[in-house]
Amino acid sequence: MSVLIIAELVENTLAPAVLNAVTAAQKLGDVDVLVASDSVSAVADAVKSITGVRKVITAEAAHFANALAEEIAPQAVALAANYDIIAAASTAAGKNLLPRVAALLDVPMISDVTEVIDGDTFVHPVYAGNAFETVKVGGKKVLTFRATAFDAAVKEGGSAAVESVSATAAQGVSRFVGREVTKSERPELTQASIIVSGGRGTGSKENFESVLTPLADKLGAAIGASRAAVDSGYAPNDLQVGQTGKIVAPELYIACGISGAIQHLAGMQDSKVIVAINKDPEAPIFNVATYGLVADLFEAVPELVKALS
Repeated sequence: MSVLIIAELVENTLAPAVLNAVTAAQKLGDVDVLVASDSVSAVADAVKSITGVRKVITAEAAHFANALAEEIAPQAVALAANYDIIAAASTAAGKNLLPRVAALLDVPMISDVTEVIDGDTFVHPVYAGNAFETVKVGGKKVLTFRATAFDAAVKEGGSAAVESVSATAAQGVSRFVGREVTKSERPELTQASIIVSGGRGTGSKENFESVLTPLADKLGAAIGASRAAVDSGYAPNDLQVGQTGKIVAPELYIACGISGAIQHLAGMQDSKVIVAINKDPEAPIFNVATYGLVADLFEAVPELVKALS
């Protein structure tokens, strides 16, 4: 069985989640990676060194510059005849691109795969992560892999061949307008080993920042937020953790003032250790917490910071 992974590029560098997708795909067979960009050489050099990659296929054209799904999808379809599975990481970009590929190929798609049982059988979450469904699909198929469910492949040690193919024609059905990239000295949420998250219980944007920032600084952690906190204006949207935000699985997740709505739990319940601080002893977050502290976060978090000093 052969798998083609469509590489996600961020400012013409390889997105970390691609490494997790390579690990998942290795459970299925030979793994090739498509790199489509307006400048492929640097990314191709990085991909060919990844352990487990058999071949890197490059397609270079100006209309691939901004990785528009409408432009990349036809390129994947043009290569699909040689593969049993077309796949990508289940990121925002992957979720935008892969359904288009599946539709153009008229084949089934399984999203957010968390476990590979065999070449036709996969597990993925349903009902906002409250249940896991085992799906068996024969024939050619399209998959997205949840990055947090698989270890990252080793960046070095591989020696994949590199093959250049002709780029498909520009589709011209969408136009790139702009991109705003958030710059931060903190780890990116989906890659962080420690996350400190705040919810509506923080009470305000000022409290969110003044309470969580010292703790995150002490731990070298990323800062996350519940949807309620984002909707209330306490934190920007790119910090949202949950079914409608980012899926994370750090070594340590500290939830401060987060009640534990279903959609939030779906985004962080795979964390190795979960610490919940909430003054409501009936808060659902305690059902998934490794350690729970029923306390006022405005007292408990500063005390924790002090203890870490």
